[in-house]
Amino acid sequence: MLDLKFVRENPEIVKQNIKNKFQDHKLPLVDEVIELDEKSRKTQQEADALRANRKAISKQIGALMGQGKKEEAEALKEQVNKDADRLAELEAQESELQEKVKKIMMVIPNIIDPSVPIGKDDSENVEIQKYGEPVVPEFEVPYHAEIMEKFNGLDLDSARKVAGNGFYYLMGDIARLHSAIISYARDFMINKGFTYCVPPFMIRSDVVTGVMSFDEMDAMMYKIEGEDLYLIGTSEHSMIGKYIDTILKEETLPHTLTSYSPCFRKEKGAHGIEERGVYRIHQFEKQEMIVVCKPEESKMWFDKLWQNTVDLFRSLDIPVRTLECCSGDLADLKMKSIDVEAWSPRQKKYFEVGSCSNLGDAQARRLKIRVVGENGKYFAHTLNNTVVAPPRMLIAFLENNLREDGTVAIPKALQPYMGGMTEIK
Repeated sequence: MLDLKFVRENPEIVKQNIKNKFQDHKLPLVDEVIELDEKSRKTQQEADALRANRKAISKQIGALMGQGKKEEAEALKEQVNKDADRLAELEAQESELQEKVKKIMMVIPNIIDPSVPIGKDDSENVEIQKYGEPVVPEFEVPYHAEIMEKFNGLDLDSARKVAGNGFYYLMGDIARLHSAIISYARDFMINKGFTYCVPPFMIRSDVVTGVMSFDEMDAMMYKIEGEDLYLIGTSEHSMIGKYIDTILKEETLPHTLTSYSPCFRKEKGAHGIEERGVYRIHQFEKQEMIVVCKPEESKMWFDKLWQNTVDLFRSLDIPVRTLECCSGDLADLKMKSIDVEAWSPRQKKYFEVGSCSNLGDAQARRLKIRVVGENGKYFAHTLNNTVVAPPRMLIAFLENNLREDGTVAIPKALQPYMGGMTEIK
């Protein structure tokens, strides 16, 4: 969420930013929120004046009563009662106007970083760099579900009977590989200096609206019926929510956390949820990283975060590339984002396995995450990034480590987490 004062003083910048995100239908909201804000401030000023006047008159009434001037005191009391009626009316207007302002401000997108390329959608994202040599083997690489099923490692049919489409059973060595990758990613991030955390897997509505836009919430979140709770779509939601309505001491920054959680997503409107595979599903597990830092350090942390993901995938011999997300592909709270994509030998192209985002102070402003330092209070900057998210990671791992004889090589870094196994056969 933007600073209302910034919107008031820079309406053309805010409008141009909306145009850069190809959300022209939101342009009228800028003038509307400025007008509502002006009415709200005038209402508040009148209400404050009445409150101050009531306080002054109350003192006068006390003095007059002490002097025996009862009639004059009663006349002032009548004035106080009239003012009280007007004040009640103003306070109701004030509350209504503030709610309208907040609702609009939650919809106006964050100002994107100047370095973000302008484009309508993900087809206009810009490749930054490739890491590792993408290889297309001479033998045909089967569909990832077929590879898993050959090891008796995937049961989609039973999962469909139990929970429906978009769920799966992982079995045997494939299930063990899944857990090994999560454990390896955990230790990888701990060795990078991040604090390990297992967060709540449900969050309240005030946290949900603090960490994402309404559109994202509707498309992603599962609501717990009869309770003010939602299943998390990623542990980032719960991790950032940890800091809701807090004041952090500047000297304690940055806060760098890595977290494990299951993730639950409706995938509303998603294509391919019916296909026989585990690329897009309703339930998966994930290792995440978040940073809460000073504004001047967020660019540095952004570069560190996406590099961590690149380093992890390369440590497992998986070629990856980084993509700069264009303006139209950025969620409203994000000011800058880089996707990490892994190489798929079967498809002979890259596919997304992680996304790193700098949200500036947008989340912190919504959640009231403040920092107190030598120069007073200010809002923190928040960032998040995927360390690894099986089973997408499993797809990349299996395709890139599959041998012609059907066995799967286990890279040296992962072998201790697989009980010393050097291959799956």
